[in-house]
Amino acid sequence: MPDAAAPPVDLPHYCARIGYAGPLAPTLDLLTALQAAHVAAIPFEALDPLTGKAVDLAPAAVDAKLIGARRGGYCFEQNSLFLRVLRAIGFAAEGRIARVRWTLPDDAPPTPRTHQLTRVMLGGRAWLVDVGFGSAVPAAPLAMDRTGAQPTAHEPCRLVRTGDAWRVEAAIADAWVALYDVEDGEPPAIDYEVGNWYTSRHPDSHFRHQLTVARTTPDARMALRDNRLTIRRTDGTVDQRHLGADDIEDALAAQFGLTVEPGWRAAIERAATVEIAA
Repeated sequence: MPDAAAPPVDLPHYCARIGYAGPLAPTLDLLTALQAAHVAAIPFEALDPLTGKAVDLAPAAVDAKLIGARRGGYCFEQNSLFLRVLRAIGFAAEGRIARVRWTLPDDAPPTPRTHQLTRVMLGGRAWLVDVGFGSAVPAAPLAMDRTGAQPTAHEPCRLVRTGDAWRVEAAIADAWVALYDVEDGEPPAIDYEVGNWYTSRHPDSHFRHQLTVARTTPDARMALRDNRLTIRRTDGTVDQRHLGADDIEDALAAQFGLTVEPGWRAAIERAATVEIAA
């Protein structure tokens, strides 16, 4: 049964937003299908922090933005919506919070708790599910009782126990690369609020300074970092090109399904001038 204590979500409108028209029963097949449809339809983007807007995690605000306005969002928006959807369907789902390790050296100090994702219990097994980690989002639910590689539509992933956390890793360029460390237990709501504030408002957050948009389909990962658009396909081919401001606007619409807002233009023009190291 749906969780009566969970904030409501309009399931028909959500399913229409992600293009899903099948049955809604709490099974692993549905969990997998919803995750794939969500990351293909709702882009990861942080244009609000980049343009100085606050990120509101109130359910009504998230739904109005990601469903009603057909915008994207980052992890606290994406995974809070997905959590409410799963609970409304009848999944036994809880939020989790993680410390991002992506692109960091192994000896880097601990990072803040700035990534939200979801744990789902199905038939006595725990699964980690994520719809909000940009161009490296795991592309399938990950079983928490498996230690080896787990296939997805894109890179294989695995979970490694590290003290009181689970490290999620992806096999990229023949090496295991850390994505984030997921802490045990369901965090209190204030942890999401603090992480959201840091991610959207702290001057050290890269979302304040870098245009970041991503979308993952069954066939390709598309990522826009400032003026560099990269498309990595499952057949191994990679397309990459640098864009001017008008081309960035075109890519936001064509590749990521976003309606460009006038208030984004200044940030887009800045992104077009960034020099990105190879």
